[in-house]
Amino acid sequence: QEKSCRLSAALLGEGSEISQEQLYELLKYAALGKCHSAAQPGWCHIYHQSHLAGVVVVVLHEMSQLHFYRFYLQFKHLRKVFQHRFTLTPSANFPVSLYGEGTNLKPQNTPQGLTSTSSECITKSSDLQCDPIIRRYGEKKQGLTSYTLTLEEQRQNDYPIEGSPGCKGYISTECDQQRTDSSPLFGLDCEMCLTAKGNEVTRVSLVDARGQCLLNELVKPESAVLNYRTRFSGITKKMLLPVKTRLSDIQTRLKKMLPHDAVLVGHSLNSDLQALEMIHPSVIDTSLLFARSEGRRFKLKFLAKAVLGKEIQCEQKLGHDPTEDARAALELAQFFIEQGPTKVAELNLEMLLTAEKLAEVSQNKAALQPQGCGFQEQLNEPPPLSKPCFLDCLQVTGQKPLLLGRQGLDSSGLCQSNLSTSNKQILQRALEDVPLSKFSIIQFSLGPEYIASHLHAGLYEKVRSKLTDMLTIYAGPFEENFCMKSVKREFGRCGPIQSLRVVTETFQPYVCIQYEVLEAAQLAVEGLNGAEVAGSCIKVQRPVTAAMLDCNVLIKELELDVENEGVIYVAGLKKSLTETDLQEEFSQLKDLETLFLPKDLQSGKHRNCCFLKFQKSQSAVDALEAINGWTMKGSELRSRNALAPGHLWRWIWQMNHSNGKQGKHIFYEKMEQLSDSEQDLRKKVKKLDHRIKKLYRSLQNNTLCVVLFPGVNSTHGSQSGLGLMGIKNDEGRSAC
Repeated sequence: QEKSCRLSAALLGEGSEISQEQLYELLKYAALGKCHSAAQPGWCHIYHQSHLAGVVVVVLHEMSQLHFYRFYLQFKHLRKVFQHRFTLTPSANFPVSLYGEGTNLKPQNTPQGLTSTSSECITKSSDLQCDPIIRRYGEKKQGLTSYTLTLEEQRQNDYPIEGSPGCKGYISTECDQQRTDSSPLFGLDCEMCLTAKGNEVTRVSLVDARGQCLLNELVKPESAVLNYRTRFSGITKKMLLPVKTRLSDIQTRLKKMLPHDAVLVGHSLNSDLQALEMIHPSVIDTSLLFARSEGRRFKLKFLAKAVLGKEIQCEQKLGHDPTEDARAALELAQFFIEQGPTKVAELNLEMLLTAEKLAEVSQNKAALQPQGCGFQEQLNEPPPLSKPCFLDCLQVTGQKPLLLGRQGLDSSGLCQSNLSTSNKQILQRALEDVPLSKFSIIQFSLGPEYIASHLHAGLYEKVRSKLTDMLTIYAGPFEENFCMKSVKREFGRCGPIQSLRVVTETFQPYVCIQYEVLEAAQLAVEGLNGAEVAGSCIKVQRPVTAAMLDCNVLIKELELDVENEGVIYVAGLKKSLTETDLQEEFSQLKDLETLFLPKDLQSGKHRNCCFLKFQKSQSAVDALEAINGWTMKGSELRSRNALAPGHLWRWIWQMNHSNGKQGKHIFYEKMEQLSDSEQDLRKKVKKLDHRIKKLYRSLQNNTLCVVLFPGVNSTHGSQSGLGLMGIKNDEGRSAC
């Protein structure tokens, strides 16, 4: 049965911008898997990448995040389909930053029989038969049990074994259940110091199959320390002084944590088990798994970089990080099992290691060369290679990337631009050609008449003005000598207040309150309209302007937005509560997945509200009923469905603190021109949304689709971009 691909992203409430480099790494991993040094990006995770049917990137030329929210109602398809969104750092040269530098779509054949582009290469299949990995494991992909060490292999490599003379007093993990290919993997790594007894454990780390840290503990040695080996272990005398945990405590905890069919993974794991004085029957040793000839072994640092594309054990750090090392060993084993021996052999690790050593020698020579010498040799040196693009790698592996668009693509050298091609013609080509390609980039544009800088400035001011009105409420009337402190306290229970002032232009005083989050303003309108506050029965309403006439429609659509599905907003928290306190208080809520506590982006202090994301929508509904009226530490909580995702919350905060300076000098001069063209622009945006919908529906299941509003970065100012992404599933909506 075909596995369904999923996408998870740690984006709820984070509001942090994703850089062009991070986006590039995501696309590279999605297109290539773990080959060619591609690795899972840290900010999101693709499950079952090898089952992806393809990758489609839709670029909306010269459009930014503000376009999405100015025409939010017109982008009906985008907001209902893509659950994962992120703010994107704008780039001065977006095509190059997206495709990568050094793009060359014409692979060259070298005399050695290798097909290469830049530093990437694939070994001829005839050479694979001699590879130590193929000789040991064969060419076919196998389950994890085929890669665990046999009892004899453990004995030969100095693993602690039950009944062996040197293992007297060792503790067994008692994981004696039969292993299967579905048995769970755990990464293990220890740091040791030299004591009077020998090598003793001073730090232990254990990670599960998802790379989550289960144990990271300092351990007090039994004997006096002779050498802390700080350069490698990172352990110092000061670190161990307050530690009370002993080896026996760690042994007990490991026995409890490991299931009976657990498979331990580590790099030269025998040293760790010897230091732990523990016996475990089923192990995968990555120093032996990635086999070399003549008994040599690859270092973990090299394998992590060459196979996973990760830098570990960096010289800048004091000592090794055992959690990082345990996770690297685990991911290496997972890569080997998922890809199989042939894919690993094709990486040609021996050649990569040789190249790395040659580069080090070259750097050392350059560092030792006296200043002013070797100038003539430098003149004759070829220019350094630019960063290889993953589109090159796709072509080397026989996959042809598809690039369609009418503007901007020529700057990357990928294809000739065709300014006469319409969005309609681009869509038609895409419907025909995308199914034939593993990786596609489709670029649409509203046209040059809609991307001028003055229109961007006008759009920004309109979006800012509308969001400000939606965050603002008017409450009153109050008595002449009303208590302002009572008003602030009551309305503050709905969420963080940006500003509060008394309106004196009316017969009786009113209060104008601007909140920091949309949910707070909506809670105030819904919960305090008609309530008695500061001794007066008051009315609560938003400003009445032409732009606010569709406010209720917009609020409803935001509430139904797929990104807010299963997310609720909770206000009335005491600022003394920490995130740990809240996790404990809300732990009784069923299916709670994530808690986000918004912080002031300048002071770093958290607000009196939070967002809760649930695995199931019904659980969020149940939580709303449970939380409303709930008292926590003497404070009554208020809650409602979420309206603004993390990236929009950050954007609102930035606009609240920009004082409307951006583009204002242009805005007033050009407002009339913007008003004349905006109606036509709405129609074009609606049509563009329809075209993306048509393209999306034509995609195969398990296709990763990324829609990018690249943002603007020019001499007139910059506007952040926006990314929407998801993996299409059977229901037509993106899988999460």
